[in-house]
Amino acid sequence: MSKGVPSSTDKNIVDLSRNHRNKAVAKAVRTTRERLQSSKTGSMLFESEILAMHIGATLQGAAVMPIIILMVTGFGAYINPDPTLFLWALATLTVHALDIILVKRASNRDLSASNAIKWHRLLLLGQAAMGACWALFSLQSCATCGGDTFVLYKGAALLIVLSVTAMSNMMLRQAVLVGFLPTVAALVYNATTSRQPLDIAVAALFTTALVFFTYITSRLHQANLKLLSYQTEKDDLIAELEVAKSLSDEARRRAEEANLAKSRFLASMSHELRTPLNAILGFSEVMAGEVLGPLNNPLYKEYSGDIHRSGQHLLDLINEILDLSRIEAGKYELNEEVVSLLDLAEDCVGMVQLRAKAKNITISEQLEPDLPAVWADEKAMRQVVLNLLSNAVKFTPKGGEVHVKVGWTAGGGQYVSIRDNGPGIPAEEIPVVLSAFGQGSIAIKSAEQGTGLGLPIVQAILAKHGGEFKLKSKLREGTEVIAILPARRVLESLPAVSETRAVEPRRRQFA
Repeated sequence: MSKGVPSSTDKNIVDLSRNHRNKAVAKAVRTTRERLQSSKTGSMLFESEILAMHIGATLQGAAVMPIIILMVTGFGAYINPDPTLFLWALATLTVHALDIILVKRASNRDLSASNAIKWHRLLLLGQAAMGACWALFSLQSCATCGGDTFVLYKGAALLIVLSVTAMSNMMLRQAVLVGFLPTVAALVYNATTSRQPLDIAVAALFTTALVFFTYITSRLHQANLKLLSYQTEKDDLIAELEVAKSLSDEARRRAEEANLAKSRFLASMSHELRTPLNAILGFSEVMAGEVLGPLNNPLYKEYSGDIHRSGQHLLDLINEILDLSRIEAGKYELNEEVVSLLDLAEDCVGMVQLRAKAKNITISEQLEPDLPAVWADEKAMRQVVLNLLSNAVKFTPKGGEVHVKVGWTAGGGQYVSIRDNGPGIPAEEIPVVLSAFGQGSIAIKSAEQGTGLGLPIVQAILAKHGGEFKLKSKLREGTEVIAILPARRVLESLPAVSETRAVEPRRRQFA
């Protein structure tokens, strides 16, 4: 990176500007939860929302009531041409207009929880004023009308008005009851004074209808409260999901940036770490071999050998870490060529043979004859087989056995299987062993502890080849690891075969 020109690839600064948005959403969620979990009743909880819905419905249906009033007046004038009916119509239209003005003013105000009760009471007063007008209508009489025509006309008109009012005011609590109690009182007064059966029947029918519509509007009001409650809970869940998604995205982004920064750091340190280590290895080897002359003290030769072995161990550790970092950074490229798994496995067995003999471990081979070559990275596959073999020899006790198998898979691919009779791995520790820097309890207690990067590197290399890695282990019985290459990697295509083959593989055994 040049001075003054920052590279975009080096920008690993975590953006914390999203936190204020997370806090805002979290605050909204908390407020909603407190409102839902408060001790208030449902009607008080959503009073402002219900009131706003009533106001909107009233303004949309403002022309319905004047049409009904004019129709009632027209039919009444046809039956009884009394000028008092027109005066009633004018007064009722005026009260309705004032009521609409009141609703309009309420729509322009902020219906918060504090003033919702006040506006609710004012709107109930408007309904009570309209109810008084219909009470005056029910007191109308007709001296010139014959029979019961006018009484039936009033009863039908009042029932229609009651149903329309109940439909349009179901969002306003107690609006129907408050609005038509004066009408019930007027009808009861008519029935009491006239003592006519039809007046009594109209009063009873209207009272029953009022009770019924009051009950219906109350149930509808409760249903609307539940709908609002469900809607609020849904909004609460959506907000919580948004918070969780935002936090998850932020955590994932930070983890990716931290992982990328780690990989870049390790990659950039490769030269700085390897250069002094190579010098240490070279000079310690010269000292141990006494190239420049004999060492006067035999302990110096032993110390120089210790320095060389420790330096080599450190170099191997650094190489493993760098390999894993290149894989995680997506910079590990395969150098593919024709590779024979048979020859590769035999070479790796020969490389670990000395260590196996030192522990009196027997390595047996079971190799499929005439196995065709595969298209793979020889160095990478050698690292895979060598890592698996080294682990098997490392954890197999003295006098144990290691079995190496190379052959066909059922799908036409090829595999390398390495099985030992070591202590095995507990089932709950297998995910730990397969993770980077993970080590099981057996490995931690072992004198030959590793870095915990061997198996993750094996998995990554096989994944690069499109293959699979399987680990099977039973405690106190041993472990089997299988490296599988897919059929498309095999240069000589053969049909899929069963797990058991008729051809006997060639076997070799090293003691």
